[in-house]
Amino acid sequence: MGKRNLYLKTTPVEEAKALYLDALKKIWEPEYETIPVIEACRRVTRHAVYAKNSSPLYNASAMDGIAVISARTGGACETKPVRLQEGEDYVVVDTGDPVHHPYDAVIMAEDLLETDREDQVDIIASAAAWQHVRPVGEDIVAGEMILPSCHRIRPIDVGVLLSAGILEIEVVKQPKVTIFPTGTEIIEPGDAITEGSIIESNTRMFEQMVLEQGGLAERRSILEDDCEKIRDEVKKAVAVSDMVLINAGSSAGRDDYTVHVLRELGEVLIHGVAIKPGKPVILAVVDKKPVIGLPGYPVSAYIAFENFVAPVLAMMGQLPVRVDYEVEAVISRRLVSSLKHKEYVRVKAGVVGDRMVAAPLARGAGAAMSLVRADGFCVIDQNCEGVEAGEKVKISLYRDPEEIAHTVVVTGSHDLILDVAADLMPLMHSGMHLSSTHVGSMGGLMALKRGEAHMAPIHLLDEGDGSYNDSYVKRLFQEPVAIVTGVQRIQGIMVKKGNPLGIHGIEDLKACRFVNRQRGAGTRLLLDYQMKKSGILPEMIIGYDREASTHMAVAALVASDSADAGMGILSAARSMELDFIPVGEEWYEFAIPEAFFELPHVQAFLDVLKSRRFAEEVTGLGGYGMEKTGEIRWIR
Repeated sequence: MGKRNLYLKTTPVEEAKALYLDALKKIWEPEYETIPVIEACRRVTRHAVYAKNSSPLYNASAMDGIAVISARTGGACETKPVRLQEGEDYVVVDTGDPVHHPYDAVIMAEDLLETDREDQVDIIASAAAWQHVRPVGEDIVAGEMILPSCHRIRPIDVGVLLSAGILEIEVVKQPKVTIFPTGTEIIEPGDAITEGSIIESNTRMFEQMVLEQGGLAERRSILEDDCEKIRDEVKKAVAVSDMVLINAGSSAGRDDYTVHVLRELGEVLIHGVAIKPGKPVILAVVDKKPVIGLPGYPVSAYIAFENFVAPVLAMMGQLPVRVDYEVEAVISRRLVSSLKHKEYVRVKAGVVGDRMVAAPLARGAGAAMSLVRADGFCVIDQNCEGVEAGEKVKISLYRDPEEIAHTVVVTGSHDLILDVAADLMPLMHSGMHLSSTHVGSMGGLMALKRGEAHMAPIHLLDEGDGSYNDSYVKRLFQEPVAIVTGVQRIQGIMVKKGNPLGIHGIEDLKACRFVNRQRGAGTRLLLDYQMKKSGILPEMIIGYDREASTHMAVAALVASDSADAGMGILSAARSMELDFIPVGEEWYEFAIPEAFFELPHVQAFLDVLKSRRFAEEVTGLGGYGMEKTGEIRWIR
């Protein structure tokens, strides 16, 4: 007769989980491998991945129609159509075709009027420069971070990686899990059923749950209730596996041998957990490998797996368990939608104060990176014209709300150092993340004022005294705001390698095709200041009104010959192998209201900012001074 297993005590769930994970973290060493990107779906990245190519690789037509020279379409209207000549005024293009200089806009085929000649068309509306043209790097810019470390690769990520020129990727090795069903009364599905027999299904469920959690599952044949056989098979499995699961035999019955076997082979840390159903759980370590005994009742088995096996697999695979959630959030920007469609708008989410804020991302059909960056969707129903900024909406989240609650929401000026900080946050502070959207320095301060961000990266020049940032913060905020020094960086004019047009300063921009930053961006304010000093009016510069939202996007347009010059930072120019004419140094800093300054995730960001790892990676980018990085001054 077998000896009964008596529970001396049951351990609370969270205590048992923490004790087990802490023990495993001391002995578990992850392994990595390099695999083809086309085989990488559902695998976990080891390092941050950066784009090799831009996408599109060239200025591309977004419509079927004709590519035109926008300046030649002025004055066209229904009562006075403008006739265009093929080869001189336009060329026929299909969606995705290159749009080459001097053509700078596309008119849709349905907006054209046929004439009595095949090589001529009439237009009844003028074309704005760059309408229906996807510029180089609209979706992906070479050198930008595509995926962070510890990211589980999705199908959309595979497409973006390939578009960005990435063919191989280093990933975490999948943990191999051996699963044993036990019990003399257990039979396989399809076997002859006799009185007292039970069809075994739990371990088939475990197989799928292991696969869902990113592991490799090997389910073995049923083991009868024989202590020696169980011990021998488990010992062999531990030698070739990363984890072993034993189903049934973990309770207090006379034939429940699992706990005896595991005590003989290794160390049982927990036997019995204060959970109902699912109490008879065994958490053990054998030869530095996790071995878990799971109860035999199906519901108990499922609950025990979710509570104890899933967290261990997540630790081994370096990824949290994936769960989707529906929450209420405040939308940060007005969304207009068609009455014809049910629309799924990709959003970044974060908790600011006592509310969740959702920032809409790019909505274009070609903007695949917005899916990679998104935390979830805001669904706008059919027959709804949209939602207003500040309105409450339902958000379906990919990420755990708890994870989002520990995400620093950064809205404002763009810089490559934000990618570096975002990558280091979860590596240096587990569970802490950084989410950034780029709306320019003034846009960031206004988002802070509306309570839609924790901090705003800014570089705003005061033309009166030449100082940076303080005067703008004083003017906009009544409450105390900390200004944390990020980096001193060099702003200048980015031009093609070899500087073929001989551009040496702001005054030379009158003789080239220029691409600007968006209104409210600190870079644009610096340009305007320098133009004013040189007596240059905006209308003197071709392309002054053409805008790009990041330094890397400007650099990509210059590198692709879509523009001759653009203002930006030295690190972006170096990333795209462009020449650079310095215009001046500036301070790129972070404005943080007092109400958010002591938040754990904000403090984690400040720790990253002052870290040696951050300094090493930023220095490698070039063009930054870091002598005062992390210094704090208060504006009261």
